[in-house]
Amino acid sequence: GGAIGSVLMSFDVQAIRAQFPILAQQINGNPLVYLDNGATTQKPDAVIDAISNFYRHDNSNVHRGAHTLSDRATSAFEQARVAVQGLLNAGSSDEIIWTKGTTESVNLVAFSWGQANLKPGDRVLVSAMEHHANIVPWQLVCAKTGAEVVPIPVTDAGELDLEALDGLLDERVKFVSIVHVSNALGTVNPVAEIIARAHRVGALVMVDGAQAVAHFDLDMQALDCDFYTFSGHKLFGPTGIGALYGKMALLEAMPPFMGGGEMIETVSFEQTTFNRVPYKFEPGTPNIAGAVGLAAAITWFNGLDRAAMMAHEQAVLDYAVECAHNYPGLTLIGQADQRAGVLSFVLDGSHPHDVGTLLDQQGVAVRTGSHCAMPIMSRLGVSGTVRASFALYNTREDVDALFAALDKVKLFLF
Repeated sequence: GGAIGSVLMSFDVQAIRAQFPILAQQINGNPLVYLDNGATTQKPDAVIDAISNFYRHDNSNVHRGAHTLSDRATSAFEQARVAVQGLLNAGSSDEIIWTKGTTESVNLVAFSWGQANLKPGDRVLVSAMEHHANIVPWQLVCAKTGAEVVPIPVTDAGELDLEALDGLLDERVKFVSIVHVSNALGTVNPVAEIIARAHRVGALVMVDGAQAVAHFDLDMQALDCDFYTFSGHKLFGPTGIGALYGKMALLEAMPPFMGGGEMIETVSFEQTTFNRVPYKFEPGTPNIAGAVGLAAAITWFNGLDRAAMMAHEQAVLDYAVECAHNYPGLTLIGQADQRAGVLSFVLDGSHPHDVGTLLDQQGVAVRTGSHCAMPIMSRLGVSGTVRASFALYNTREDVDALFAALDKVKLFLF
């Protein structure tokens, strides 16, 4: 325990909390306990200031202008792409495509790669724990192409059934799209292993990193996935900005997803030619301020002692799991050995929505419902859960506040 103690000392959570202005407020007369980080994370001053400064000093459209502001905006925008490349250890910043978030990224790959490559008899594997954003786009594209979406089964513990996956992986499988960390359960999937197995049968793999990016170090060279995606707002950055990483050869072969300015080289009514990657996939005026804000978030995140941060997060989550196991009438949904950031549970005899409403009255923010993951709810036999989800600024005190608030919920409901 001594080593862990000393690591925790080097992560000053109070100093970090002080950089997040939103956390200092009261909700319904109680200090805010923000435990809805799976839905979105809060933003530090560094990010808020970067966005404000961009609009105050540098605002201009990118790649088009013949003037100083446009040069400045373009430089900041492309430096942000380099920041994402560094975060993911991508081979080139040209392999980073701006999207509005993970949902748009999945749609881009499903429609661009999928419509060009899938045909009747082909299969796309997605897990039974996927977010709807990694199920529905594949269903739409498979309906158009005659391919089939096949779910990878999940065990009672909320873990991927790797034996079942092996049984599904054959030459019919052209694509596997898998979540890195389940937003509904917190399960951490063995993505490196899944990627290696899928590649053996010639399938491509996309990893949905929305819930992983704020908790782990990511390395595209080590993972060898074909596509990886995340949303800026889950990484202490702004909403409406996200990134898709793809291997360059795949991106070059894929047709455009949407048409417009910037993604073209020449336009005539006889023939239009397209811009190079990544611009081929970035029509229209991008979310420039969002990219600048995300770059600021990445710079801020890179300034943290990452090992100490991960130890702190794990300690808080372990404590929450321990409290949950000892709490009468509470059932944890998802018992994976490897989990991150999420405590998903039901209270006997109560509806999750009622629990969430009563927690909010005490200043505790959680999410309730199916978490855009209805198939895993059905699989585990619940209509929904109460989800407390954690970020690096959460503390054991936040966990204590959650369980103290649950005591009052029980008094009220029973």
